Amino acid sequence: MKVRKAVIVAAGLGTRMLPASKVIPKEILPVVDKPALQVVVEEAVASGIEEIVLVLSPNRTIGLDHFQPAPELERHLEQRGKHDILESVRQTNQLARFTAAWQDQPLGLGHAVLQAREAVGDEPFAVMLPDDIFDSERPCLRQLLDTSEALNAPSVALMRVAKSEIPKYGIVEVRPARPRLYELRGMVEKPPIEQAPSDFAIVGRYVLTADIFDLLARGRPGAGGEIQLTDGLLALNKKRKMFGYEFEGTRYDLGDRVGYLTAQIGFALKRPELADNLRAWLRTRLESGHFLAKL
Repeated sequence: MKVRKAVIVAAGLGTRMLPASKVIPKEILPVVDKPALQVVVEEAVASGIEEIVLVLSPNRTIGLDHFQPAPELERHLEQRGKHDILESVRQTNQLARFTAAWQDQPLGLGHAVLQAREAVGDEPFAVMLPDDIFDSERPCLRQLLDTSEALNAPSVALMRVAKSEIPKYGIVEVRPARPRLYELRGMVEKPPIEQAPSDFAIVGRYVLTADIFDLLARGRPGAGGEIQLTDGLLALNKKRKMFGYEFEGTRYDLGDRVGYLTAQIGFALKRPELADNLRAWLRTRLESGHFLAKL
């Protein structure tokens, strides 16, 4: 199973991050100084993906615009000798090949993935959610691709969650296969704690086969009239073996305010030009008791 394309779903309204996402799509909100969407695209490219299919809302195209040339800005930077910044801007234009797919109405994640059908064709593909970004030595998507290529099977990224968090996620029933690897036996979207089959949640990375498109197209809308990707995964799992991989690394949920804030700190501490000053500021605040007084 060779995967060349990744579908990045960026058509949501971003209601969890309002009012910041009222005008600026949440996937464009920065992680330090990069839009979250760029962080995800860079993960895809580092994982060997050649083409990105961006699923967008027709009235929110800024995500695609970010990866297009900006001649006026580039000319301005060049004239002022800001060559380092100019190079970083130009690099965004050359990260990957991009194709746009459009979701006219917010009818669920499964519906959004279905809109990429023409661009993907009949080959296996990855799905990436820009709400979820990962800090790992080996890119999270690469970990999944290695799993799917070795087993010739679809796979999803798994993470153990606290019991109190279970109703927020798609939760899977699993059978251990080898360390960190599990065969999927079933899944349920946002179950009550007492009905959850495990504490393993699916987080925003998937490697799928193209036959899921037919399953999504036949799927019945659920609550709110939405077509859930989980329902498509369940149907796919009845046709073929699927696996979950407990990824190595740290995941940040950018749709959650605390997750967004911790991502800023986590990624800033990885930047040599920022880390020392940030550590010094954090240390000073901790030593002064300023933070502790607010706990």
